[in-house]
Amino acid sequence: MHQQTSATRTRLLGISGSLRRQSNCTAVLRSLQGLLPDSMSIELFALDEIPLYNADLDGATPPPAVAGLKQAIAQADGLVLCSPEYNYGMPGVLKNAIDWASRPSFASPLKGKPALVMTASPGTAGGVRAQAQIRDALAATLARPVVRQHVAIANVAAQISDGRLVHAPTLEFLKVALHDLLDEIALLKNADR
Repeated sequence: MHQQTSATRTRLLGISGSLRRQSNCTAVLRSLQGLLPDSMSIELFALDEIPLYNADLDGATPPPAVAGLKQAIAQADGLVLCSPEYNYGMPGVLKNAIDWASRPSFASPLKGKPALVMTASPGTAGGVRAQAQIRDALAATLARPVVRQHVAIANVAAQISDGRLVHAPTLEFLKVALHDLLDEIALLKNADR
């Protein structure tokens, strides 16, 4: 596992693919801070205010919510996306956010950004079918989805209590996945030196 000095702080940005107030995916993301080392923090960015992508609005001054999303991505060292699966695929709200954040082409804040992709579902497949679409969309933006065993949380509703993921084996699996993301971030930082 990667070691960091206390002088550096790794900032993660969590994005949920669900807008529901009691979203299981958002609950999973809220649960991650307790799994992170002291040298890391995670901030959640809600997609509620992101308008549908419209190239007419995609200019020097994008809509304020879009500007906020791009700034949050640019300031983060890595991303953690947690999404449900809708009809065997990625929710439109997440695809829409990726489309906005992907601009300008090949020079967006997503370019080169390490990203951990997770899915969560009340079903037994854990939303794993949506992962391929999310990874493809991120790859198209030149982001860096972490290559690892899929994080697909099945029967997620039964693992959540008071808005937090509480299932110990799942939390341990997520901790390992977060360390894989941290290792990817460290690899990129060391390459830039």
